[in-house]
Amino acid sequence: MRNAETILTVIRERGQRGLPLERVYRLLFNPDLYLRAYARLYSNDGAMTRGSTTETVDGMSLAKIERIITALRSERYRWKPVRRTYIPKANGKRRPLGIPSWSDKLLQEVLRSILEAYYEPQFSDHSHGFRPHRGCHTALQTVERTWKGTRWFIEGDITSYFDTISHETLLTILRRDIHDERVIRLIGGLLAAGYLEDWRYHRTLSGTPQGGVISPLLANLYLHQFDQWVETTLLPAYTRGTRQRRHPGYSALTDQLSRMRRKGQTAGVKAIIQQRRRLPTMDPTNPDYRRLRYIRYADDFLLGFVGPRTEAETIKQAIKAWITSYLGLALSDEKTLITHASTQEAQFLGYSISTYNVNDHLDQHRRRSLNGKIRLGVPAKIVEAKCARYGAGGKPIHRTELLQDSDYSIVAHYQQEYRGVVQYYLLAHNVAWLGKLQWVMRGSLLKTLAAKHQTTVMHELRKYAATTEDPRTGTMLKCIEVRIEREGKAPLVARFGGISLTRHPQAVLNDRPPQAYSRRSELLQRLRADECELCGSRDQIEVHHIRKLADLKTRDGQPRPEWVRRMAARQRKTLIVCRACHTAIHAGKPTQRRSTE
Repeated sequence: MRNAETILTVIRERGQRGLPLERVYRLLFNPDLYLRAYARLYSNDGAMTRGSTTETVDGMSLAKIERIITALRSERYRWKPVRRTYIPKANGKRRPLGIPSWSDKLLQEVLRSILEAYYEPQFSDHSHGFRPHRGCHTALQTVERTWKGTRWFIEGDITSYFDTISHETLLTILRRDIHDERVIRLIGGLLAAGYLEDWRYHRTLSGTPQGGVISPLLANLYLHQFDQWVETTLLPAYTRGTRQRRHPGYSALTDQLSRMRRKGQTAGVKAIIQQRRRLPTMDPTNPDYRRLRYIRYADDFLLGFVGPRTEAETIKQAIKAWITSYLGLALSDEKTLITHASTQEAQFLGYSISTYNVNDHLDQHRRRSLNGKIRLGVPAKIVEAKCARYGAGGKPIHRTELLQDSDYSIVAHYQQEYRGVVQYYLLAHNVAWLGKLQWVMRGSLLKTLAAKHQTTVMHELRKYAATTEDPRTGTMLKCIEVRIEREGKAPLVARFGGISLTRHPQAVLNDRPPQAYSRRSELLQRLRADECELCGSRDQIEVHHIRKLADLKTRDGQPRPEWVRRMAARQRKTLIVCRACHTAIHAGKPTQRRSTE
């Protein structure tokens, strides 16, 4: 039986050549694909979260994989309804989120790996959302590097995209490439599985199971049709001409300056130079030159247009009509806007995007080198919204919910939140605006520490003030530092600050973090060994999971059980055990011991 990587390589080659996939369903009988899926999912935060059943990653076993495969062989596998919850959105509304059961997550990951291997080589270069080695930063860097001279931005946002995807249209798209009706029926069953809200069942007549492992891929596949239409129809229709012609007024003044200099006339030269500087070098009204550029991240897309506003309006209406007619979707009137590039700011992926229009910024050759270049910025409203969490009435405040934590945990918590914001906005030309956020968070941190110890802010500042070297710029920066010395080990250090607020144009933030393949391979080897790591039994082997290593700490001073000592010594959140030992662990009873012990 071929291993998972060999299977996916063959599928990827077929995708690169544009060949259809046949007899895909039988690939779902390969246990190695499930082990690969398990290795990718088990460390996720949601792996221990229950769906509509009590099943989680805890108790994973080779027998469970075999039961899934047996059900698939006879086409008896049934998707369970997801448990629906809600998460807040930036506009105050709530986004529905579905939580599948563990077996469904595992099978979804197997399907996702097969479909991604096939479709990823075919997806558009203009698409950056939920794809390997791509993310928000790669999309923004593409805009900055290649959209110079843009006059109009067309911002696009699809209303309730994940909830309004047509099941029939999506399955039709899949049938074009996947020539295996059993796989189509399996995915169709997933789409129609429904959800439980307040433990009441609801049918799903449209949309993908948002929160499901495979949902981002299916959503990208659905809008891949839009990418193809934009690339083959819209972009060619509004892209013509090799280069812009000179502005006639600018050329006339340039010729006048040349004549005056040849004749040695100096009077009036400065006035003409200033007059010329107020005109664009190239003619923005040239009917023989057009440029249209496009980028998409999930259901948000942005177009940059060089041409008149009337044509930008025509492009917007054409997009709206096509999306409605062919995909059954609707554009959000509130978020689908036409923005003038040099006088307004478009909003995309949390950044404000505009073009520079600075006539007095000259290069070494006395030419305007900045005009028309893309400017990425931190929106002022984002800075204010981030500061609001840590202040009131324009002043920092302490956070009551953190008062019971240790100083180390409080500082680490603030730094984690601050670092996430800074690293996301490192591409912004005005990233220094986050200095206000740093000031507010620093004040809030010191007030929290002062409230915890019933001291003053200055006392806590003198206690924890330090400096550290920024690894990117090499400069020494002020920070708040808590250090915990440990005998025979390196000290534990938590810092707030110490991050340079200078722009980093090469910053890359991928959607997926680096994968720890060595640990995952180790886990699979331990599971394949089919032996309990506590008692040596080979009967009904499962994997015991915990949410985090901190759960292994005992706070009552009692001696730790054997299974806790084993996991703590290995610094692992998994332990291979038999069914009897696993039951004993959850019951708080002593586990079995090896016969040699």
